[in-house]
Amino acid sequence: MALILHIETATSNCSVSISDHEHVLATIELNEGYTHAENLHPFLDQVFKKTNIQPKQLNAVAVSAGPGSYTGLRIGVSAAKGICYALNIPLIAVNTLEVLCAAAIKRIEETNVILCPMLDARRMEVYTAMYDRGLNVIHATEAKIIDEQSLSDLTKPHVTYFFGDGMPKCRSLLQNISNAKFIEDITPSSSQMLNLALTKYNAKQFEDIAYFEPMYLKEYFFKTK
Repeated sequence: MALILHIETATSNCSVSISDHEHVLATIELNEGYTHAENLHPFLDQVFKKTNIQPKQLNAVAVSAGPGSYTGLRIGVSAAKGICYALNIPLIAVNTLEVLCAAAIKRIEETNVILCPMLDARRMEVYTAMYDRGLNVIHATEAKIIDEQSLSDLTKPHVTYFFGDGMPKCRSLLQNISNAKFIEDITPSSSQMLNLALTKYNAKQFEDIAYFEPMYLKEYFFKTK
């Protein structure tokens, strides 16, 4: 059995969960803008109280590692690293796009499909990838500008599902793709990280706490006066 704390802050959803082996025991989350700095640590306290679990009982911490919001990722990863270091437990990194897929799969009945999660990266750019239903990678994670030229890369013979907060702004173009389908309101949540994290936990696929960095994909520039 493994008690794992899950932290998801890659998008506007500030979300934490605790799982015991294959069961999510509790989830605390709020998707109302980027409030991670104010809410993450109170949410952590709340989820421990709700489950009557002490931090020292944890076996690992799983964090959504991007792509996504630079600030959100920094906050979530910093918290995860701090907990792992203090408790001397392993850190597990989960691709945020795969967390989206885990949520979308629950609403898809077909088996022979392609999953194309999209996270908003401003303007007509999205963070995206392509997977089959078993989450085997078809196209690796990338920052992609969606326009008429890029659509040919997304055209596939199988039904392709598009979802995530980057999908709506691209939908008018994506509708030109044959076999395209759309799922609304798919948000990465810590409650959807369980199977991804547990697989890595069982395989002992852990990150180096000192040197691990989130998947930013794009450089971040600080504004100076």
